Amino acid sequence: MEVDVYRNLHKNVWSVRNRATGRVRQYADKFVVRNAKFVVQPAGRAKVLREQRKNVHAFVRGTYGTPHFHGLNRDRYSIEVSYNPYKAGSFLDTDGNEVHSSDGLVLLDMNGKAYIQDSTYKGME
Repeated sequence: MEVDVYRNLHKNVWSVRNRATGRVRQYADKFVVRNAKFVVQPAGRAKVLREQRKNVHAFVRGTYGTPHFHGLNRDRYSIEVSYNPYKAGSFLDTDGNEVHSSDGLVLLDMNGKAYIQDSTYKGME
């Protein structure tokens, strides 16, 4: 199942939205997404910049994974990915490089951070 996963700032969890129905399927403290694309909708970002009020316009899109990290070696996921609409129009790694996708797993942790493996990283395409 294809999902869009975004940080729910009101509940301080990840919201997992089914792409086919557009409905939130679940909330999770942690979540794993497979074959992810990091999506930012430009019109939504423009609205945030204009109104100085956050809205859902950026998310990790991919295949439904799992709401836990059991069996995964967290140390292998060393690239932290984040998004701040006031700083850039795309997801960035800690070095400031744009991140667009990952062929492997993306770990979304309970602190609101996303991590990918170095070997699956794809920057600008």
